[in-house]
Parts: sequence; C-alpha cells; structure tokens
Amino acid sequence: MKPKIHTSFSRRHFLKAVSVTGLSAAPLLADTNETTAKNTPSQRSRKDPILSKISIGQIKVYPEKGEMEANHDKLFEVLTAMEKEPKVDVVITPEGFLDGYVSTQKDVAMKDMVRYAVDPANSRYIKAVSDWAGRNKAWFIYGCTRKAADGIFNTALIFNRQGRPAGVYDKLHLQKHDLKYTPGRHLHTYESDFGKFGVMICADRRWPETVRSLTLQGAKIIMNPTYGMHGELNLCMMRTRAYENGIYIAFTHPGQSLITGPGGNIVCNNEDANQAFTVTEIDLSDALADKSGHLRDRRVDVYTL
Repeated sequence: MKPKIHTSFSRRHFLKAVSVTGLSAAPLLADTNETTAKNTPSQRSRKDPILSKISIGQIKVYPEKGEMEANHDKLFEVLTAMEKEPKVDVVITPEGFLDGYVSTQKDVAMKDMVRYAVDPANSRYIKAVSDWAGRNKAWFIYGCTRKAADGIFNTALIFNRQGRPAGVYDKLHLQKHDLKYTPGRHLHTYESDFGKFGVMICADRRWPETVRSLTLQGAKIIMNPTYGMHGELNLCMMRTRAYENGIYIAFTHPGQSLITGPGGNIVCNNEDANQAFTVTEIDLSDALADKSGHLRDRRVDVYTL
C-alpha cells in the first residue's frame, strides 16, 4: 500500500515548524544556505542525559534517475519494512535519493536541474518524510536536490525526532557533473539528544579538512549520504577519516552501508543487493576525539587546522 502523501505542508506551516526549533527560517526556506548560528539549538532539556548507544538505519537501494514519484514510493516501501525492526534513532538516505542523483545524466543540463529540485517548505515529498520522522521519533537525513533563490543545491535535509526541520546541509565540494549545482557555503554541527553530529555529502569526504572541521566543532559521528565511488579505496579512506579523528562515519550508498569507528575499525559493511537497508547500533562513548589521540596531541603551534 502506498503511503498517503499530504499536500498541506505550506510555507506558513514550515515557518511555524522552524520557529519551534529555534532556528532562523532563512536557511530552511531555501533563500540562502548560510546558517545563522554554527550550532543548531538542542531539542532536549539540559537535564536530559545524552544518549550513548544509538541505532543507525541506512537506506541501501538504488533510486531511478529523474523519477521522483517512483523514488518516493520506493523510499516508503523501505521505511515501512524498517518500522518492523527495533527502534531506529537515525535514518540516512543516499545522496540525491529523491531525484535519483540525476545530475550524472549527460542529457540533463544545468538549466534542467530545477525540474528535479524541491522547495522544502512546499514539497509533498518532504512533508511525508517529515511526518514519518515524527511518527517514528527518529532523526532523518534526506538526500535531495533543493531549489532556492540563490541556486540549485545538492542537499541533505535534517529532521529531528519530532519531524521538525533541524538543519540544511549543501554539498561543498563540486566536481564534474556536480558543477550543475550551486556549491554549499557552510560546514556546521547539529545538536541532538545523542550529542553533536555533522553531515557531509559524498565527495566531501575526500578532503580531510571536512571531517577534521566537524570533529573540531564537537561531532562524534558524521552522517555521509553518498552516491559515487565505493569499494576498496573508499573503505580505506573511510577507515582513515574515522581513525585520524576518533569518530564514527556512517557512509550511506545505494549499494553499500558502511560505518567506520574511532579506531579505524569497520562496524558495518553491507553490500548485499538483497537487503534494502541496514540497522546498526553504535556506542558514541567510544568516540573520544576530544579526550585522547590525534586531536589532543595536535601541534596547533605549527599548523592552523
């Protein structure tokens, strides 16, 4: 059965949701991708303990190029199956899942990208994801193409456990087909009930500055929606990025669910084509980036990052 998609997610409703989170409306309404503060205000009471163990749900299925309706239906088929599993704290989709990361198509020019882009404040697809996150009390990192007054962005929308907008991250590092997008302009962490986390998209992981910057801001885990290269080279890179920063990285690809740990260890590496998602529990108390190892022993008297 296909999920009911509500069409009443108006700009007014979106503004109301944003105001509840304590965020500026500007970055979430796609008029700009600059965030007004480096850290999203926490959704929990200061008296509430920070969760240590959380379950990460990674969507592992290939979307169809340019078929937004079909991809939305496919996503909710997977989410319906995921609901039968023990509680999931965070759900991550691959990069550009809604439009199938259509920018890779040679017959899709830069001017065509707007056809596959959504305004989060008015999209029925985004409303349905927001509703699902709220019903299931799960954080949700959703890959899509986003349209705004200042461009078309390769975006990860972030929703909290109440289904409210908690942030917008736009891919920073653009090459080849990604030049059809407008580059992102910020790299921030987000507060949650399990502490600070960061988001990067696909190729952002190739630059060590991306992960290091987020770690220095306090992230213990980085959600990494992706669609591009995976395999042995990527496995080595993800293990290294996690190890050199002492954090977790949740690399989420249509063909691979990969989580690497603070010691450079592989926590999850699932490439089974018959499994449309994985759920993996991690213990964030193991991510001691700010207390030991490479960050503690950095020589900031010699270099700046």
